Amino acid sequence: MSPMILAWLVHLYTASGAVLAFFALLLIDQSRFQPAFWLMTLAVVIDASDGTFARRARVKELIPWFDGDRLEDIIDYLNYVVVPCFFLLRADLLPPNDALWLAALPLLASAYGFCQKEAKTADHFFLGFPSYWNIVGFYLFLLQMPRRVNAFVILILSVLVFVPVKYLYPSRSPVLRGTTVGLGCLWGVAILALIYQLPHPSAILIYASLAYPAYYAALSLWLWRRRR
Repeated sequence: MSPMILAWLVHLYTASGAVLAFFALLLIDQSRFQPAFWLMTLAVVIDASDGTFARRARVKELIPWFDGDRLEDIIDYLNYVVVPCFFLLRADLLPPNDALWLAALPLLASAYGFCQKEAKTADHFFLGFPSYWNIVGFYLFLLQMPRRVNAFVILILSVLVFVPVKYLYPSRSPVLRGTTVGLGCLWGVAILALIYQLPHPSAILIYASLAYPAYYAALSLWLWRRRR
């Protein structure tokens, strides 16, 4: 296969995330949450792998006039912000009288976060809460906490987008990368199992799976404080 064709196929692979976001929105609008979660998971897999493919295909060298990083940001905003915010509304996870503005809050906060020049820092961290709204929405759906608690979580995390704390970029972490990626893979398996078990997931598995987000947050804060 021609290297140029291969490079364009990598960009097409990245762009397919937009199609997944579109179909996820349609499924969420129909309250078909389990298949929507499968599509959201597939979007994460594409996002986690397209960078490796791009480097191997030398896309920046072969197609220097096409900005793959901008394409990735567009896809990420759709899948990690727009789709989860719509899900928060359709899954009825927010207080009814405040649902619209609460669901819009991450849209505004993450628009700022994505446009920072150092949203991804030179030393391989995310600056500010890295818009993991798909994970937030998934756990709020699983835990079925009171809507006011969900609203508080959304408010706090939206504010944290603006707080210049550095969060791990798992696949490029300068510290404990192997451990972080390994635990992340186990966590991913747990997430797949939870989606498969819907609408009645195991409570034990839900709480056990929260160990990885706790590890991620604790390690990020520890590294940030140590570097300061």
